[in-house]
Amino acid sequence: MALLSVKNLCAYYQTELYGISRTVRAVDGVSFELFPNEIYGVAGESSCGKTTLIKVISGNFKHPLKVVSGSVDYHFGSRSVDILHTSKEELRSTVRWKEISYVMQGSMSVLNPVRKIIKTFEDIVNTHDRITDKKAILEQARTHVNRLGLPTEVLNSYPHQLSGGMRQRVAIVLATIFQPSLIIADEPTTALDVVVQRGVLQMIKNVQAKSNNTVLLVTHDMAVHANVADRVMIMYAGRIAEEAPTEIIFNAPRHPYTQHLISSLPMIGERSTKASLKGSPPNLANPPSGCRFHERCPYIMDICRTETPEMVTVGDKHRVACHLVKESAQ
Repeated sequence: MALLSVKNLCAYYQTELYGISRTVRAVDGVSFELFPNEIYGVAGESSCGKTTLIKVISGNFKHPLKVVSGSVDYHFGSRSVDILHTSKEELRSTVRWKEISYVMQGSMSVLNPVRKIIKTFEDIVNTHDRITDKKAILEQARTHVNRLGLPTEVLNSYPHQLSGGMRQRVAIVLATIFQPSLIIADEPTTALDVVVQRGVLQMIKNVQAKSNNTVLLVTHDMAVHANVADRVMIMYAGRIAEEAPTEIIFNAPRHPYTQHLISSLPMIGERSTKASLKGSPPNLANPPSGCRFHERCPYIMDICRTETPEMVTVGDKHRVACHLVKESAQ
């Protein structure tokens, strides 16, 4: 059984200013599933809907973001949770951090700059586990930090005393203290150099291997997905363009947008010039009709301008939304 089932999710930013209403279709008809014990990657360029998607599936959204339609259902063992119709109190007390945790983009957004790391541990444990015994919390924190390979000295440090990579590791430690079923990692390697990125990614893989949980890894960096993810979803303009196991995404992509992403990756020793896509992503306040990629697609057909492509299954766990693929399958 799937850990998470998302069906036909539409989440829009709806605003009104000076009597003028504006709707941004940030996530528009997205459906996918996450399974236990896998690392699932979400890729796509900026403003494709990645961050909005994880806000909704974590239940951490508010006005002007509104879920217009669709469902987000979790299955934690024998317990099912409809995240869109669960009270804030229940989310805080039984779901967040215990079942779903969130590694935010930028470690300094997580850590209070004027409090030691152990104090942040105390805040999280007090809030979500109702434990107030500081000695018990310290012992729990030490055990967890050591289990994930960090020195216990970090607990007595302020964030500014730690390097960027160490702060990001601390953020991962904080997010996994209750060994949640799902870890959502939003751009966990942003602003880190390549060597530190490798250490952070290895830590995420180690956490997933030890706890057998599921990781939803959101990043625009395709090289990160190649090294970490089991399956990858490619998003474009609020919709899913393609989803497949990582090996297939990199070796046999079917959607033109995915093909461009893969071909744009640099190869060691390669001297050829990389071509960029023409144009820019569409404005989601006024998206184009039909396929949202058609204005930039080198293989555009008449049907692409008028009809939204259906999601077609072309192989084991391989789905593509493209008229070209549907035409060749028929």
